[in-house]
Amino acid sequence: MIEIQNIHKSFGENHVLKGIDAAFEPGKVNMIIGGSGSGKSTLLKCIVGLHEPEKGDVFFDKKEFTNLDFEERVPIRRQIGMLFQNSALFDSMTVEQNLTFGLEIFTDMSQSERRERANLCLDRVNLSKTNDLYPSELSGGMKKRVGIARAISMNPKYLFCDEPNSGLDPATSIVIDELIEELTDEYQCTTIVVTHDMNSVMGIGDYIMFLHKGEKFWEGSNKEMLMADVPELNDFVFASPLMKAARSTFK
Repeated sequence: MIEIQNIHKSFGENHVLKGIDAAFEPGKVNMIIGGSGSGKSTLLKCIVGLHEPEKGDVFFDKKEFTNLDFEERVPIRRQIGMLFQNSALFDSMTVEQNLTFGLEIFTDMSQSERRERANLCLDRVNLSKTNDLYPSELSGGMKKRVGIARAISMNPKYLFCDEPNSGLDPATSIVIDELIEELTDEYQCTTIVVTHDMNSVMGIGDYIMFLHKGEKFWEGSNKEMLMADVPELNDFVFASPLMKAARSTFK
């Protein structure tokens, strides 16, 4: 479980996060949604330690994280898998090298063990025999799947995904969503997904937190979201005719 308490973050005069509290449970796909500038990506970065909040605390399974120094954070970071919005693969490395890079730094695995682990993870995301390809030879969806394979290469206890479907076509987005859902269940990890894709929210979201102007305006399940009486949430969720139609089926 990941818990956050009273998280505040500012950039200059811009108060981006204003006292956010939440609890993200293991074995569930926890989603953070909100419009552009709502603070959702900033919150994700505060949780993993890429940004330091001015105020508040982050707990990984009851262990306080925010006030730890770099070395003290390493054991927790070794349990984190991260899928970045642009996949963040090293262009000069092959697919296999991208997967084994972190294993070489953070584990005592031998070269053969790292290669075996890479093969297992690539097979898990249906990309076996792509080891020697470079990112430039992959489609956008394949890059995201390589990013997921890298994220799970160290058997993560915590999985973070920042806009995993950004730039993907609808069919490929469904593939990525299903992978995230399957891996969350398989590893029983605490998964947090930042997204604005309502198809993903309705498809795999177990717990939804809605941010608006840096504040938590609502939280609950995706079905509860359809019936929520929160104008700011409704303006965001039902911007498309498809979501308006979905709401009518639950009335």
